[in-house]
Amino acid sequence: MYNQPIIQVKNVVKKFKVGSDEVTILKGISFDVHPGEFVSIVGPSGNGKSTLLNMITGIDRPSGGDISVTGRDVNKMSENQLAGWRGENLGIIFQFFQMLPALSLVQNVILPMDFAGKYSVKERRERAMHLLETVGLAEQADKLPSMVSGGQQQRAAIARALANDPPLLVGDEPTGNLDARTAADIFDLFSQLVESGKTMMMVTHDKELAARVPRRIEIVNGKIARDERVGERAQTLAEEQMRAAGKVGRVEGRKRNSTSNLPIFQPSGS
Repeated sequence: MYNQPIIQVKNVVKKFKVGSDEVTILKGISFDVHPGEFVSIVGPSGNGKSTLLNMITGIDRPSGGDISVTGRDVNKMSENQLAGWRGENLGIIFQFFQMLPALSLVQNVILPMDFAGKYSVKERRERAMHLLETVGLAEQADKLPSMVSGGQQQRAAIARALANDPPLLVGDEPTGNLDARTAADIFDLFSQLVESGKTMMMVTHDKELAARVPRRIEIVNGKIARDERVGERAQTLAEEQMRAAGKVGRVEGRKRNSTSNLPIFQPSGS
C-alpha cells in the first residue's frame, strides 16, 4: 500500500516545562518503520516511550523534528484533520482497555465505524460481530464490559481497533494490566495480525514478550540506545521458554476466515 515507510521519525525532540525548568525527554530520535513490521519500544520508565507513541498518533506534538505516518505529516494537521486521519489509519490499544461501560462489546466495536461514517448500519454490526468472532468473543458480544474478564475486554478493544481496517496498530502497554498467561494470548493475537498484513508498534515493559517481537527499539536517557532485529531462532527460544513456563496460550495454527484475511484466534479461556 505504501512505497515508503509507514512511520518516519526524524530528529524528534520533546521538551516539557517543569516549574521554571525545561526538561528534554526525547533528544533527537530518528527511525523508520516499514509496512508489515512488528516493533516494540522498550526502556526504563520515564524515558519518553509513551510520549513518543502519543506523538506518532498525533495525541501530542514534538518540540522539534518531523513525524510522518501513513504518508502524512502528523505535525502539520489540525485537530479535526487528525481525528479523521486517526479514524482511517490507526487502531489504538490502551493498557486499561477504555471500553465505554454503558455499551455492549459489539456496540463498542461499532462506535469507530459510526464516527468515521464507514459502511452501512447493517454492515457495521456484521463487521463488528465478525471481528469479535475473530478474537474469540462472539458469544460475549451483547455483554457489558463489566461482565467479562480483563483479557476479554482487551480482546474486545483489539476488535474495536480493527473496526475501520487501519493499516497501523499501536499499543501503549497493551498487556500491562493482564496476568502473564492472558498477556501471552494477546501477544499471540498481535503476531497473527501482523502476519495478516498489519503493522504493529507497542510500548512494553514485559521483557519476555519484547523478546518475541521481531524488532526492538530501546530508548534510554531520551535517545535510541539500541535498534535491533531479533533473529527467528531467538524468537523461537523465547516462545519455548514461555511455553515451558505455561505462559503461552493455545493458538490454532494460522487459520484464516474465508471472508477476511484476518486470522481466527482461539483463546485459552481468559
